Amino acid sequence: MRHNLFVPNKMPYAKGKNRPDVPCILCAIVEKNDKVQRLEVHRTEHFTISLNLYPYSPGHLLIFPNRHVLDVRELNQKEVQELHELQCLCFEALTCGYQPRGFNVGYNMGDASGASIPHFHLHVVPRYPRELGFMDVIGGARIIIEDPNATQEKLVQIFQELATDNHPRKETQNEQV
Repeated sequence: MRHNLFVPNKMPYAKGKNRPDVPCILCAIVEKNDKVQRLEVHRTEHFTISLNLYPYSPGHLLIFPNRHVLDVRELNQKEVQELHELQCLCFEALTCGYQPRGFNVGYNMGDASGASIPHFHLHVVPRYPRELGFMDVIGGARIIIEDPNATQEKLVQIFQELATDNHPRKETQNEQV
């Protein structure tokens, strides 16, 4: 039997309602536009890492280019390499902060894929044991038990520590090399 998953709080956004009046929400985040809620946790010269406004689990991150790109094939080789390095950095930061038991990673390109934002972005979704709870099964709602602003604050600190090699977990890894 096939079951459909439904995220009701995202539906108005996906249909264009409740969206900020900006040409591209991810470009607006990069530009620090006050019309959009910014949940940025880390930025490099070419990419921004932000919490997803409609997370599937605590710590659900998006990695996206600072320039407007529709398709992964538009990235140059240096950007492709940096994207992979940032994906690994996300794994490390989320492991330090949340101890997930796994990750889902992927992107949707184009309307037919389910992409709701016309700007290339990579999803990094931490997965936890026993995620499916009573509210998921009976109420059709997922309970996210951490405020996105608290998640942002926590992950900004971890990304800063990892970027400066001051995080205890990174120091342990460096000693093993």
